[in-house]
Amino acid sequence: MIDADTAVIRQSVTTNFEAPFLYLLFGRERALLLDTGAGGLHIRPTVDRLIADWQQRHQGRPIQLVVAHSHGHGDHHAGDAEFADRPGTVLVGLKPEEVARFFGVSEWPNSIGRYDLGGRMLQIIPTPGHEPAHMMVYDARTQLLFSGDMLYPGRLYVPADRLAEFRASADRLAAFAETHRIRALLGAHIEMTSTPGQDYPMRASSHPSEHPLPLSPAVIVELQQALAKASSPPSIDRHADFIVYPLTPRHAP
Repeated sequence: MIDADTAVIRQSVTTNFEAPFLYLLFGRERALLLDTGAGGLHIRPTVDRLIADWQQRHQGRPIQLVVAHSHGHGDHHAGDAEFADRPGTVLVGLKPEEVARFFGVSEWPNSIGRYDLGGRMLQIIPTPGHEPAHMMVYDARTQLLFSGDMLYPGRLYVPADRLAEFRASADRLAAFAETHRIRALLGAHIEMTSTPGQDYPMRASSHPSEHPLPLSPAVIVELQQALAKASSPPSIDRHADFIVYPLTPRHAP
């Protein structure tokens, strides 16, 4: 738990090599679950337990669950079916237009959405490039930026035909960071070791000596500058805390 209203859930690498992170944010009226994992296990019992614990601390207050996604790749929505029949639950779609409609993004990807959990206002930042519906979530209460697969300690996969889109998202993100206080970025994976610039082998089944999950907001400008200098076609670009990792479109994760 980050605090009493913010939970971090990690899928074990023993169940799936992606080992994604999921986030559960509570407001007075709604809770947002960001991503549902990569499959290979049931995630709903953990989420239900966290919600029940929160309700117990709040005199049984009813709360709606909103299930959304950092983006539409399978390792972030494999558990969606578990929530399809859950009472009091809304499942947000995976397409950019569905995300924009639900979170009030008037012009995807150039506008910022706002979503109120009830006394806890979140800002939704469209960041397509890695995937068309990719978004980040900024929580002013904790000053945390939930950054999905665009920026985390690992390989930042950039489909070669979306480099310009990814670069534009990095520019918008940097502009957002200039006007908002960001304590740390929390992404969806860890693929870097504690040795600067060193990642794990692809599909590694264990992660000894992991890089810490939180990233300093300074990496936003570092990514922006790296993409500004990227050649065409781009090449693998290693940094201490992340790797810009171009892929051909058919190999995009």
